[in-house]
This record gives sequence, structure tokens and C-alpha cells, in this order.
Amino acid sequence: MKLAYLVLGAMTLLLLGGYDSVLSTSGRNLHTFVGCAVREFTFLAKKPGCRGLRITTDACWGRCKTWEKPILEPPYIEAHHRVCTYNETKQVTVKLPNCAPGVDPFYTYPMAVRCDCGTCSTATTECETI
Repeated sequence: MKLAYLVLGAMTLLLLGGYDSVLSTSGRNLHTFVGCAVREFTFLAKKPGCRGLRITTDACWGRCKTWEKPILEPPYIEAHHRVCTYNETKQVTVKLPNCAPGVDPFYTYPMAVRCDCGTCSTATTECETI
């Protein structure tokens, strides 16, 4: 189960890293889109002993309204940070090609069913700030 959450975090980071390519291929103006949506995402599934397999799946993508304001009492700031995160996922299993003898060829990854703006949960998302 932990692997699934690592993949979710990695998919989120890869998706954000590919932001420019998403913008150039979409008909909607994603520069002004505020919200959280399920979007198609392609990644390379691989594991030691098998060839990689390019997979197109659904992942969460978007940006959510967030704000901070100073206050006079500790901690001296009121913050409202929401992130686009997975509300519901479905586990999908595929068979990787050309696996070495003795290597399990099956690869399981999460597919987004529903995404929402919400509090960042380290159980499903990388919540570190830059």
C-alpha cells in the first residue's frame, strides 16, 4: 500500500513538472484555471528485472485558492493552504513486458477517480514546500 502512495506523490510531482506540456496540448486556458480536476497523465512504469511500459492513466491536476494573513496573536499568521489532491482512487494492475525469470511482472498503480481541493495529507501526497 505504501508503494501506491509513493506513486501518487511521484505522479503529482511529474504532472506538475510537465505543466508546460499540458498547457500546450490543451484547448482550455489552463493559465487561468483554478480548481482541481482529473486529467490524463502518461508515465513510464518500470521495476528492476522488467522492461518499462508507458501507461496513460488519470491523475489529479490543478491549483486551489490559498491565502495567509498576519494576526496579532501567536503564531502570528493565519493560513489556509489547500492542494489539489486525490479524493478517490482505483488500483489498476498491468503486466510489464520481458521480465527476467523469477521477477513478478505485475505492476499496480493508483488511478484518480475523483480529485478535490483539500488539506495536504502525507498519506497520499508529497506535502513538502520548496
